Amino acid sequence: MPPCATHLSRLAEELVIWSSAQFRFVTLSDRFSTGSSIMPQKKNPDAAELIRAKVGRITGALVALLMVMKGLPLAYSKDMQEDKEQVFDAADHLMLALAAMEGMLRDLTANRAVLAASAAAGFSTATDLADWLVRAAGLPFREAHHVTGALVRLAEETGRDLPDLTLAEMQAAHPAITAEIFGVLGVENSVASRQSYGGTAPLRVREQVARWKERLE
Repeated sequence: MPPCATHLSRLAEELVIWSSAQFRFVTLSDRFSTGSSIMPQKKNPDAAELIRAKVGRITGALVALLMVMKGLPLAYSKDMQEDKEQVFDAADHLMLALAAMEGMLRDLTANRAVLAASAAAGFSTATDLADWLVRAAGLPFREAHHVTGALVRLAEETGRDLPDLTLAEMQAAHPAITAEIFGVLGVENSVASRQSYGGTAPLRVREQVARWKERLE
């Protein structure tokens, strides 16, 4: 139970961050959030925060049970009747947390435009450029890293992103670059280019979704 609860806590923390005014990645439904008692514009991610807190109780039950067991010989002792309260309490709260998380995820709305803008920020596909230079142009990664850094610097200085650079500007950094480079630059191209098993390409993701649906059903 504690490992499951820990994963729930981490996901709950993501939802708290993602739904904050600073990120706005997702919007939680009113069923799983409430208005602030003092700030009328604020929506509190109550269910996510309570799930995060429940994990302290569940992990505490594990610690209490371990303390009961730590001094016992390898046989049954009356001390072990103390395990029931801890186990049943932890199970009850874990089931409650799972139900709340399932509801939150079912009802939340992903703010696609904000997510897309954030995913593209900070030259997030620079590694794809370096990987392409190694894979397609045959450069050692050390040199590819240097070339990529020069192109990122050019993009920063001119207020552009990597996909907005011209082929001529890229070739000025290294003549081995061809127009094929644009096939891996940009968030969508970057995601789609990861075609290995378990990769981020939509086809690979759909495969994993189908696999886990089959296993869980």
